Amino acid sequence: MTRRGSFRAIGGRSGRAATAAALLALALGLPLGGCASTIADLPMVGTPAGAPARPAEVGTYLPVHDLPTSREGTAMAPADQAKMQAELTAARDRQAVVLPAKPAAK
Repeated sequence: MTRRGSFRAIGGRSGRAATAAALLALALGLPLGGCASTIADLPMVGTPAGAPARPAEVGTYLPVHDLPTSREGTAMAPADQAKMQAELTAARDRQAVVLPAKPAAK
């Protein structure tokens, strides 16, 4: 006969003990995950037979804070920009005739 309100997890552990065991397993598993890179370098465990050799030097970080050199002139003259904009508008209008807009969803 079971009592109402009492819960026992599988194996006779209470819910609090099961939670504590799960947290302990997680806490012990995280540090071992940091060893994965050193374990991969072992000769018997590491890379598969067809894998390329690793470079001797570790790659460097990309120069994300280096600014590009400044331009000497303008990117596009205003007349060329107006011509390009007119060509793009004409191309858009031609495509609108060939491919009509999709009807609105109901």
